[in-house]
Amino acid sequence: MIRFRSVRILAVASAAATLLVGAAANAQGVESFYKGRSMDVIIGSAPGGGFDSYARLIARHMPDYIPGKPSMVPKNLPGAGSAKAAATLYSVSPKDGSTFGALFPGAIMDALFDARKRTQYDPTKFIYLGSANNEVGTCMIWHDAPVKTLRDALTHEAIVGASAAGGSSRDFAAALQNIVGAKLKVVAGYEGSKDMLLAMERGEIHGICGQLWSSIVTQSQDWLREKKLIFWVQMALKPQPDLQARGVPMIWDFIKTDRDRQIMELILSQLEFGRPYMLPPGVPEDRAQALRQAFAATMTDAGYKAEAAKAKLEVNPVPAADVQALVTKLFAAPPDIIKAAAEAQITKK
Repeated sequence: MIRFRSVRILAVASAAATLLVGAAANAQGVESFYKGRSMDVIIGSAPGGGFDSYARLIARHMPDYIPGKPSMVPKNLPGAGSAKAAATLYSVSPKDGSTFGALFPGAIMDALFDARKRTQYDPTKFIYLGSANNEVGTCMIWHDAPVKTLRDALTHEAIVGASAAGGSSRDFAAALQNIVGAKLKVVAGYEGSKDMLLAMERGEIHGICGQLWSSIVTQSQDWLREKKLIFWVQMALKPQPDLQARGVPMIWDFIKTDRDRQIMELILSQLEFGRPYMLPPGVPEDRAQALRQAFAATMTDAGYKAEAAKAKLEVNPVPAADVQALVTKLFAAPPDIIKAAAEAQITKK
């Protein structure tokens, strides 16, 4: 018996040693791959907006936590609410861990609601690194616009700007039209939030629905201070404390039926991973894991957090496993609710 136990102990020790050697070899392999390498960060938005600001900040700090410390080159690829960047990341980008994407969450949801998009990319097969934060969308309206509240917009028309399908500015405005009954004239085709903000200031549009609160805080500090913005509603699963303190109502105050609530919940679930980062499918596991760990470490880095605070960027990260699980859950939603949510995001003329 003693001899048998001794053999067993030796076997366990040998297995543990093998695992340690394997882990060390993987670490050396990852470091060797990334050392001296330049990585691409594909940003599915135009320069100057909140998504661009987050991605460039992450690209400055994340290399410190990747074995081999590669450099990172942000590359903007706007178009179709980040769907263009998503398709490029999925089918064109190398699958070796040298490229990752920063996409609108709407690009993920767009593939859920439009089967044609899934022929270009399948969001459930992306390897998620995590999300820089979760989000709250809102309708922000210029202070001298004729329609001051969402309840007013149930009987009086308001003009709002939007990007393209897959962008929250278009999809959330459509949901307010179709589910809540808001009389919105949606002017789509703006390249990004920067252009919409200028259009709002010039009086071309009254406001933007679906604008993310963190982007507002980043881009519109002067307007907030000068009280040039009115906020109609919070569009999120949970309230945002600053907006709550301002007395901005939640979207659920305007939802009439349980089915409508289910539909709106599915649409707004994307905000739980408000700024997702992902790898294309097929990246080797050791490199994917190294990048996941590097992303998580970046979110707690003192320099990153200080620079984010200075730029008024919220730091409220969502772990990679949580993002991966939520995307899987969304794509397993009941087909009738998915269909209804897709129809609710088609803008009325």
